[in-house]
Amino acid sequence: MNTQLLLIQVFNGLVNGAFYALLSLGLAVIFGMLRIVNFMHGALYMLGAFTAFALGQAFGLGFWPSLLLAPLLVGALGMLLERTLLSRLYGLDHSYNLLLTFGLTLLTQDLVKQVMLSRFDVSSAPFTPPAALAGVVNLGFVIFPKYRLFVIALALAVCLITWFVIERTRVGATIRAATENPGVTRAFGINVGRWVTGVFGVGVALAGLAGVLAAPIYSVEPYMGAELIITTFAVVVIGGMGSILGSVVTGFAVGVLSAIGAAFYPPIANTLVFILMAVVLLVRPSGLFGLPEGAR
Repeated sequence: MNTQLLLIQVFNGLVNGAFYALLSLGLAVIFGMLRIVNFMHGALYMLGAFTAFALGQAFGLGFWPSLLLAPLLVGALGMLLERTLLSRLYGLDHSYNLLLTFGLTLLTQDLVKQVMLSRFDVSSAPFTPPAALAGVVNLGFVIFPKYRLFVIALALAVCLITWFVIERTRVGATIRAATENPGVTRAFGINVGRWVTGVFGVGVALAGLAGVLAAPIYSVEPYMGAELIITTFAVVVIGGMGSILGSVVTGFAVGVLSAIGAAFYPPIANTLVFILMAVVLLVRPSGLFGLPEGAR
């Protein structure tokens, strides 16, 4: 393989890594702060793409308004679900959360499928990127689509901002206090429930954002998140459950490694991440960036 093709594969891997990073970051935020295994994350990713498509069809909104509104709407739905359903399962075994979110995944996929068939008369639909991001960019060493470069840059910026807010600001300190020691936090007059709901909403909104960004690259269809979420869970495990930095770094790294592996040996493309996960778990069960259980 020549250098040009290898660089193209690296950039394609960074695009996939951008989606892995946003999704695994949302999962890490939710699990790290709330200890909830959200199996619905892939459906929420799909819902972000579908919401952007529906806003365009129903109200004529373009890409830029949808990029802002769709994640907010998906995040609001996530907060509603947390308050009405998930909050009733706190203190119970994690399997209850897993079963509930898995059931909600199936329900969401079927509802979107029915709406797309009955309202828009399609089973899948394209989503046009903005004209400002059409075409390609010559970076000197590689020519690459402008929109895909935008996806990489925006995903990286959002991931870094999220990490900074949680790890380096007063808001992040309050969030960590509210989830790690809610009793003491309430004693200081802080509404813990409101913070928990907000954190869940942010994690869900990140999945919705990934869906909107993915819509112009992949067709919008009800099951677009079904396979992606399995790989995303593997990314979270490799990076370390609940590790914000681990999710971001591992997401981009897995995307690049999978793309390069597929270029040299295509049959390994879908299994490389799971091979990597098995190796990491054998060497470091807490993940690359996760803390050992006794240090939590």
